[in-house]
Amino acid sequence: MAGEHARAAALLASLAAADPGQSDLAQKALAEALGAGEMDLALSLARSIPSAKLTSEARLLLAGEEIRRRRPDQAVRWLAANSENGDLSFLTPMITAWSAADRGDIANALATLDQVPAGSLLASLVPEQRAFILIKARRTAEAEPLARQAVGAAGGREDRLRLAFADGFLGAGDKQRALMIIEGMGAGEAAARQRIMAGTSSGEVIDSLPKAYADALGALAADIARLPRAVPPVGLVQVARYLNPQDSANTALLALLLSSENRDEEALALLRSVSADDPLISRIRDVQTRILTGAKTYDEAYRIAATAAASPTADVSDYSRLGDVLEAMKRHGAAADAYGRAISIAQAQQLKSELWTLYLLRASALEDAGRWPEAKAALQQGLALQPDQPLLLNFMGYAQLEHHENLDSAEAMIRKASELAPDDASITDSLGWAEFKRGKVDEAIATLQRAAEKDPDQAEIQEHLGDALYRSGRRLEARFAWNAALVTAEDDIASRVKAKLVSGLTLANAAP
Repeated sequence: MAGEHARAAALLASLAAADPGQSDLAQKALAEALGAGEMDLALSLARSIPSAKLTSEARLLLAGEEIRRRRPDQAVRWLAANSENGDLSFLTPMITAWSAADRGDIANALATLDQVPAGSLLASLVPEQRAFILIKARRTAEAEPLARQAVGAAGGREDRLRLAFADGFLGAGDKQRALMIIEGMGAGEAAARQRIMAGTSSGEVIDSLPKAYADALGALAADIARLPRAVPPVGLVQVARYLNPQDSANTALLALLLSSENRDEEALALLRSVSADDPLISRIRDVQTRILTGAKTYDEAYRIAATAAASPTADVSDYSRLGDVLEAMKRHGAAADAYGRAISIAQAQQLKSELWTLYLLRASALEDAGRWPEAKAALQQGLALQPDQPLLLNFMGYAQLEHHENLDSAEAMIRKASELAPDDASITDSLGWAEFKRGKVDEAIATLQRAAEKDPDQAEIQEHLGDALYRSGRRLEARFAWNAALVTAEDDIASRVKAKLVSGLTLANAAP
């Protein structure tokens, strides 16, 4: 309960050893050991528990240990084992394919991946797995379209995959394709290009079964972590890191998961273990400052961000990160300046894909600083680049509503944003608030209720819904919405909602 998970695992393991008949104790000890990254202890405990009682994470760990020992057939048996906790055999084709590739049997490896069903959990990873196996065989021309496809669908794994493919192409003697795969990478592209031109690997290559298995588990964990109200897959990422401790992308993911469980000290200690010359150090710093600002440890967050931005090699991500920290510190003018510096670097390096986001961030900081004309100009610059970007349209429309400017145009912008991003709860909220501001109270309530269904934990949405319900005379329902807002509300929203619960909706406590 005190957060000492490694100690808890050791104590529970001692109890389990003293009473071998109590498998529940061993299972509790195993869960703590996995969560704490005590993998030797976890392996020992897992071997003492009947296979049918093992969790998915434990079976994945046992399979991973067999892979480390170069016994893939035994690994497959653990995945196929009869268990109360699900079938993991969907991973078998990947293990079989890479086992063949490691033996040099590329034809059998590719044929095995061809048999993965379209509905398998592994299906989305097949293009990148095929590409890495083809690169391993130095068939880089065949690998290129698959690598492009994988990078395009990678989401948050994109930078890591680009570096891994670049390493593979470079190792296969194809510098041209190594340079090709990092084009459009963004802030890290210049450093990656410099490494490739020098013939230096980033260390991210995926060229063996243990690395491929670890990468697949990390990708699955990232997908699980994005699911609403999912239990953070800490054990799954710990298994992935056990197989490939050098993968700093999984280190960053694990730190975020630990932080989500209020284990910030463990998360920060983990991040501090990553070398300053790691190719993904920018992501590590992003996660560090995110955790620190979330904990309101602003001085340390600022030190990390400002030090990186002061470096002679500081790039877009360094100044953007500094802006994020300054904005969290409510130093809005300084944050706007940092985003402005990031914009200048992005323009100089022709990083066009980065610009609209930076204009949005700068506009937000300027608006918070009370400099609406400058914020409006930044939004217009962003919209000139991306006229159909829902976030830009929503911000511009909502801000104009707050400033009582161009109300027809403002509502039209938000409505367009909602059509472009119908599942975005915040944009749906903006549309409902626009309708409320225009006097369409019944329409506003229906729209705001849709927004609340999509994201019931967002305080601003619940506050808006409560205001609209109160205005329509549905005051009991309004109190329910305001009480729901108060669960997660902070700062100004919390103060307004508390006032409304005492005295009802007034001009003084109405949402802006």
